[in-house]
Amino acid sequence: MLECGMLERDRCALRRRSAILCKQLVVDELLIQSLQADNILTESMAENIMAEQTSQKRSWRLLLLLPKRGPRAFSSFCSALQETEQQHLNELLTQSPEKKKDGKETPAEPEEEPVMQTTEKKRKRFVDSSLPLPTQEVIDAKRARTRAESMEFSLDTDSPINTPVLPCTSDFYLSHCQQSYRMNSSPRGLALVISNVTFDLCAAPDLDPRKGGEVDDEVLRKVFTELDYLVTVHRDLTAQGMRACIENFCRRPDHRTMDSSVVCLLSHGVEGAIYGTDGQLLQLDWVFESFDNAHCPLLQNKPKMFFIQACRGEEMDCGVEQIDGPARTCSPSCEQRDAGREGQGDANSRQRGDVGRPRIKLPQRSDMICGFASLKGTAAMRNTKRGSWFIQELNTTLRLHARDKHLADIMVQVNGHIKEREGYAPGTAHHRCKEMSEFTSSLCKDLYLFPKYQPQY
Repeated sequence: MLECGMLERDRCALRRRSAILCKQLVVDELLIQSLQADNILTESMAENIMAEQTSQKRSWRLLLLLPKRGPRAFSSFCSALQETEQQHLNELLTQSPEKKKDGKETPAEPEEEPVMQTTEKKRKRFVDSSLPLPTQEVIDAKRARTRAESMEFSLDTDSPINTPVLPCTSDFYLSHCQQSYRMNSSPRGLALVISNVTFDLCAAPDLDPRKGGEVDDEVLRKVFTELDYLVTVHRDLTAQGMRACIENFCRRPDHRTMDSSVVCLLSHGVEGAIYGTDGQLLQLDWVFESFDNAHCPLLQNKPKMFFIQACRGEEMDCGVEQIDGPARTCSPSCEQRDAGREGQGDANSRQRGDVGRPRIKLPQRSDMICGFASLKGTAAMRNTKRGSWFIQELNTTLRLHARDKHLADIMVQVNGHIKEREGYAPGTAHHRCKEMSEFTSSLCKDLYLFPKYQPQY
């Protein structure tokens, strides 16, 4: 039985630093597991905390619970902070409050420094902290920026959750399977993840290492494995290497017996293309063409999912202040050109004289959905320790909502979460910067993944 109540001095320390903790604390699986191992949190408490959709909400829920979890909760929390590389927060909590000459404690320091603080002081405070540093992927001032160079920033301290993928229920499957894509095969399909993290210094001197990119490909491997996909991860490929890898993936005969496929591409990029480690570009239109109904017949009428974590330009979204009244948003167009042209006959059919019953014809490209980390012309955001914003939100939303939402709705939720996020890099030009993701779709039905459910025949 857990002894009730935290010591008053520890409770005061948490209360005194609660605003800073809510902003800076990273509540990830490792921290929660540490508290569970010390019997500070129950499994139910851990699940409720990790179910929150933002790091700030997870922090808030944890800080509400800790004072009620016994006299050991504070020391256990401090140990967990050290284990998760948040020593700066541990020191903040354990330092003794300064006392005045009359013996009384001085009030807690204000969360924000004075308005007249210089930019240099802000920069020094940020650099000296133990927070993941904001890395702006730009070229050294001594080198001129290339026109097509990608900028991918890493600014906040949110971390991906690893809450198990929630299972679909039998009732939900039975009530939705008729109007959606078939999703019965086990495995559900093949998944390909290509993640370029380190670039050739000689061939691509302007492309910095994508620190944190290795977190993204591991997050994707885990979540799609739990969703019952056979996942293959390739790291650091040249443009030609990516091309060969995709061609081999498209030709795999296993597609015949599976109900879908997934392709994730993570690299530096520009609008319409991503970089290989050799600094050469792979055109995304070629990628989509490789999976169309002509080039990949084994995936005809089956959903093909693409997720692109790369910049689509150099512009950084600094955001705008919302005016009073209802929020008004304007989504970018996701309309695609028709894949086929009207009026073109099948020359081969005419030569055969249309012997037998004519086959149903398909458009050249269909049944695809593609999520992009950023809008056309803008940069994507990535944290050097936690991975990219887009992959974090995709991972979280799939884990919590694939059980009862189709993929288009999931991508709308991802967009909503990305819209709410902003960078935290005081003293830099990127403080409070924004990102906006989007997706395009030529799906013809609802795409439910029905996680962990296998129909009984």
